[in-house]
Amino acid sequence: MSPEHPLLESLPAMRPLVRESWQRSLDALATPSGLNPPAVWESRELQDFRRDHPLAAIMPVITKLLVEPSHDTGLLIAVGDEHGRLLWVEGDSAARRNGEGINFATGADWSETVVGTSAPGTALVLGKSVQIVGHEHFNPAVHSWSCTAVPLHDPDSGAVLGVVDITGGAEAVGANTLSLVQASVAAAEAQLRIERLERRAEQERRTWFSSSASAGSASRAIATSTGAKKPLYRDSLQILGRDQGLLHVAGQAVTLSERHTEIMAMLALHPDGLSAEELTDKVYPEGTSLTSIRAEMVRLRKLLRGAAPTLVPESRPYRLPRALVVDAEQVRNYLDRGAHRLALKIYRGEVMPRSLAPAIEAIRHRVAVQLREAILADASPDALLGYLLLPEAADDVEAWRTALRLLPPRSPKRAAVVAHLEALEG
Repeated sequence: MSPEHPLLESLPAMRPLVRESWQRSLDALATPSGLNPPAVWESRELQDFRRDHPLAAIMPVITKLLVEPSHDTGLLIAVGDEHGRLLWVEGDSAARRNGEGINFATGADWSETVVGTSAPGTALVLGKSVQIVGHEHFNPAVHSWSCTAVPLHDPDSGAVLGVVDITGGAEAVGANTLSLVQASVAAAEAQLRIERLERRAEQERRTWFSSSASAGSASRAIATSTGAKKPLYRDSLQILGRDQGLLHVAGQAVTLSERHTEIMAMLALHPDGLSAEELTDKVYPEGTSLTSIRAEMVRLRKLLRGAAPTLVPESRPYRLPRALVVDAEQVRNYLDRGAHRLALKIYRGEVMPRSLAPAIEAIRHRVAVQLREAILADASPDALLGYLLLPEAADDVEAWRTALRLLPPRSPKRAAVVAHLEALEG
């Protein structure tokens, strides 16, 4: 754990949960001042994302149990995804207008790494229910608000699908509020489980009818039925913009060492497995003995048996027992589909910036080049401006010139682009 930030020494006593969250917030954000939760999606993109997200299935339950009773109470009901991005913000109309003043609104990012301590973001980091009261918030602009948040889990895999939050005044952290949100989340998870069972039963029924028609059609139907049993959200590994990977599995977040992150990334990207020699070549400098990778695998297995037993690697070859999504690959997949803005929202920086592992360096270069080429080739002006905010684009003259060419003549954003270009070319 990093040493305690000096700012914490000057603050009044805090609950341990809040103090630890502030320490994480200061590590990520340096200061509480001037934070403004960014909007992640435009309206059309948000609608598409919500429609395809598994949380859409639980909204009727949340509406019935939380949203409808919240009218004229001064309370807001928010549902966010597993990254802390708010997909729905409903409830009292006056509170919604006030919430917009701090951008507590649909499409905004309220993760702990972006806005600091808050119930939605901190609950996702800890994987458990959290209540944050007034001045316990990291952002001073939120000190007049209080909130209660509970993570929601996938009924099959246990992975965190998102978070349900009540925000408002003191009543948002009342004695019964936490029990109410927990009961609503339990009902929503039960609804997801029922829908899954009904879907599988329907697919099995279709399989039975198909089997009486022909063996070929039966095979296809069985394959469809089997595929439907996979969880909607899989385990994931975050390696963008960080050297210590963040492993999400069964609703828990586990921070890995740099070496373990490199190994897990390689195994995730090679689902058929790697020999000890292949894994050594990808992770270690040339000439490293095989004993190094074998010793590291012993330590990694020991860690995962306690923290993520479903992901303990197998041997001969080394391989993961189940799929693991890597955020860098998600970026590439979005780019292949032309979803540039979604790719940018996931892209939080270069792949493991300080890693010297040969394969990681290659992935870092490949993802950065593909992102740049896609953005410059056919992205919208707004997506290109988002790309220019990345540290790696600060000195990219071609990218800044492209932005100037794409921006409308009367766009107020042209002045900043022109000034930056003049500084680069000066």
